[in-house]
Amino acid sequence: MTVALADLDEPLRLLDADGALVHGAETERWHALADALTLEDRIAMQRAMVVTRAVDMEARNLQRQGRLGLWVPSVGQEGGQVGMAFAMRDQDTVFPSYREHVIAHVRGVEWMQIVDVFRGARHGGWDPAATRGCRIYSLVIATQSLHATGYAMGVTMDGAVGTGDVERDEAVLVCYGDGATSQGDASESLVFSSTFDAPLVTYVQDNKWAISVPSRVQSRTPLHLRARGFGHRAHWIDGNDPLIAFAVGRAELDAARAGSGPGYVVADTYRMGAHTTSDDPTRYRSSEEEAAWQRRDPIARLAAHLRAQGVEDALLRNIDEEAADTAADVRRRTLEASSPPSDVIFDHVYTDPHEPLAQQKLALAEFEATFGGDA
Repeated sequence: MTVALADLDEPLRLLDADGALVHGAETERWHALADALTLEDRIAMQRAMVVTRAVDMEARNLQRQGRLGLWVPSVGQEGGQVGMAFAMRDQDTVFPSYREHVIAHVRGVEWMQIVDVFRGARHGGWDPAATRGCRIYSLVIATQSLHATGYAMGVTMDGAVGTGDVERDEAVLVCYGDGATSQGDASESLVFSSTFDAPLVTYVQDNKWAISVPSRVQSRTPLHLRARGFGHRAHWIDGNDPLIAFAVGRAELDAARAGSGPGYVVADTYRMGAHTTSDDPTRYRSSEEEAAWQRRDPIARLAAHLRAQGVEDALLRNIDEEAADTAADVRRRTLEASSPPSDVIFDHVYTDPHEPLAQQKLALAEFEATFGGDA
């Protein structure tokens, strides 16, 4: 059943804030898709969120202690992210922004690979073969929307769309926040992906604040309605509900890989912390607003659902301990990490030797030599 978006007063959800299942005329189609998630899958979702949050908090502490140049937290937004991550199939590709730590973790990106980005110790991409198609973070707002669109158009040209083999055909996921929707790149991505029926799904996390600018100021039209003008199928979901994110994400990714063109998913969520560690959210939003969203925490919500499914508290405590151990390991490895040579920035740009880059690498070495080894 297709629900007219304009008729929805609230985003689609399958779990309410207390973790109870929501049933109604609009939800049954999505429940049928979410039923593909076994209890083990749902526990794995919880583990991914809890571990990610623990690492997230530790990374913030490391930045405060001068070990990272910057950190971009994802606290509060883990629910939608984990749902989308589980909705992807192995052959899919994702172009994240800089806050999709759960998605990167589920796809196989090592925590230190993420930390190295924010230490300024990594200058290139991740190996997509080792990270199940997870591309490097982009700190330039919305630029990855064009990369993803171009890549998705290439997937079509390669004939990897619409063959009818759901385990072979490829879909592309691109992620960004509400602030990025104000960028021209994001609009151009919507135009091109629609025109060329690219197998692209755009996942927009409306976390209510583009740094200090609220969503309601950024867009006079609700974001979940805007995509309709570009010819995209659009959904508005509860971004703190992993089950609806999985169901809608799986449906849209499979539709895209089947050759039905692009989809657009807007998650109603909230950034519980700062935009980055350079930001102070207490200067532009209230503690009452934060408290209201804290009651919709995705980790507490899925934990309540798991308990209702018979999962014992002991297992959830074990996940907490695993998360604490992982965060401690990230701290230890960060404190022990060294800095790479400065000229590594020239490596891995091209697959074959490139003379101008070789000359630049030599020039940098000669320049640094003038400092007598103290560069």
